[in-house]
Amino acid sequence: MMQAADVVVVGGGIAGLSVAARIAAHRRVVVLESESAPGYHASGRSVAFAHYGLGNEPVRTLTALSMAELAAHGSVHPALHIASADEIAALDALEAVHRRYDCDCARIGADAARALMPALKAEACAAALVDHGSLKLDTHAMLQAGVAAVREGGGHVVTGARVSAIRRDSASWQVETTAGHFAAPILVNAAGAWADDIARLAGVTPIGIQPRRRTVISFAAPGGEEVSHWPFTKTVGEGFYLLPEGRSQILASAMDQTPSDPCDAAPEELDIAIAADRVEQATTLPIRRISHSWAGLRSFAPDELPVVGHAAAAPGFVWCAGQGGAGFQTAPALSRIAAAAVLGLPFPADCNDAGLSADTFAPARLGA
Repeated sequence: MMQAADVVVVGGGIAGLSVAARIAAHRRVVVLESESAPGYHASGRSVAFAHYGLGNEPVRTLTALSMAELAAHGSVHPALHIASADEIAALDALEAVHRRYDCDCARIGADAARALMPALKAEACAAALVDHGSLKLDTHAMLQAGVAAVREGGGHVVTGARVSAIRRDSASWQVETTAGHFAAPILVNAAGAWADDIARLAGVTPIGIQPRRRTVISFAAPGGEEVSHWPFTKTVGEGFYLLPEGRSQILASAMDQTPSDPCDAAPEELDIAIAADRVEQATTLPIRRISHSWAGLRSFAPDELPVVGHAAAAPGFVWCAGQGGAGFQTAPALSRIAAAAVLGLPFPADCNDAGLSADTFAPARLGA
C-alpha cells in the first residue's frame, strides 16, 4: 500500500530529522530511516561538542548562527585548544576566528593551560586558547526532539525503511523501501554517507560525497579521579582531542579521517592504538585498558562545504548532505536553510546577513 506525503526525507540522522522538524509545521512529512532507530550511524556515534576549532569559514558561521538554539540541548563546557612551540601561528589564526565570532575566550600560557587540564605534559603545550562558551551537546535529546516535532506536525518517522528503488513520475517521487512504498512531490536526500547512492537510485547526478572514518576510544581516569571539570582539549594541528565523559571516564580520538565506502563503520586496531599513543605522548594519562571504542563516518563534499538545495534537472529533489564532522553544531542554522529551499521561502535573513547565500551551499557548484 502506498503512503503519500508532501515531503519524503531519506535519512533519520540529525540532518534529516532537523530539516523534517522544520518542515513538519507546514507540510506532511515522512522520514525514512534504513536502520532500526534514528541516528544509528554517524549521528549516533558523534562526540558532539560545539566549538570553533573545526571546519571552514562557512561552517563556523553556521555554528555561530546555531549556538543560541543549541543551548537548549547542551551544557556550557570550556574548550581548550593547545599548541606546541611550533604551532603558535596556527593558534594565532584560531584566536582570530574566535575574536571574529565574539567568543568568550582568552589566550593563556602553558601554566594556566595545565591548571585547567592538569594531565598535560609541559612539552605538549607552549600556549593555548580557552573558549568558555563552548557547548557539550546531548545528541540523543537533539535527535528525539526532531522525532517529536515531526510527529507533532502529523508526520511519521519510519524505521527499517531501506530504500531499494526511486523513480519520478509526472507529479511525485516514488520511493520503494523494505517498509513499503512512499510517494511525495519533494524528496530530501539526507542520507549521509549514502547520499550519492540515493542520488544514483533517483537518476540524479552525484555530488562526490566522501565518507571518512573517525575512531573514538574511552578509558577510565587514573585511580577513578574526578575529571568532569576538565575542558574539552584539542590540539590545533595533527594530534588528538579528549573530553571527560561523566565523573571519571575520558573519550579521546586521534582525529583520523580515513577514506571509507559507506558502511556500518567499525574501529580498527591501528586507529585505536594511534589514539591511545597520542594521548599518552602529550599527557600523563596511562591508558592501560580501553573501556570501549567505536567508529563513525563523517561525510564531506569535495570542497568540504555542506550541500543544500535543489538538484539540477530533477524537480523536487533537494540535497541536505555533506555536513562533515559538524552536523550537530550546524543543524539549527542548516536545517532552516534546507527548509527554506524545500518550502520555496527566501534564504534566511540572518544567514544572509552573516555573509552566506543559497549559492554557498548549492549543489550546482559541484555540477549537480
